Amino acid sequence: MAVGDDERAAPPAGLEAAVERVVAALAAAPPRCGTTKVVVLDGRSGAGKSTLARAVGTRLGAPVLQLEGLYDGWDGLARGVARLASDVLAPLARGEDAHVPQWDWHAEAWGAPRRLPARLPLLVVEGVGAGAVDAARFASVLVWVQAPDDVRHERAIARDGDAYTPFWDAWADQERQLLARDDIRSRADMVIEM
Repeated sequence: MAVGDDERAAPPAGLEAAVERVVAALAAAPPRCGTTKVVVLDGRSGAGKSTLARAVGTRLGAPVLQLEGLYDGWDGLARGVARLASDVLAPLARGEDAHVPQWDWHAEAWGAPRRLPARLPLLVVEGVGAGAVDAARFASVLVWVQAPDDVRHERAIARDGDAYTPFWDAWADQERQLLARDDIRSRADMVIEM
């Protein structure tokens, strides 16, 4: 995670239409995180969340928060999801600055937190588990992003290479456990195939 650079890849077909769907839904939705409208993009690893999040953030001029900075290592999925709700979204909902934890995947240690100012008009959040119940209550729009398993695997390994390969199965198990407890897809406002 956060070790590769997939921005050079060609955008997937239908990206522009997907962005417009998300933007339209967000325009019609009320803020649920204080005065901030939050669009959450969730889905399994390699589904295309980051690509869609960057495009939505660019279109809206909104900051993009990637959960990979909140996961504290390859076994940190559940803890990262909890941090999203407690350390980022709850403070914003109270009208306070959020100090977003930043896990350094290379150093395997916490780095300096990123500050998100209170009263942001818009925030894009993407990552596995971003739409879990504790965080989803702050979301104006919850989007489930999906792709076939073989495509997801190919994208994730192309993005992160050898750093991800030995952890793919363990991470996928954490994803399955999270989704068994919290069927995020069934609560999504829309499903987008990337």
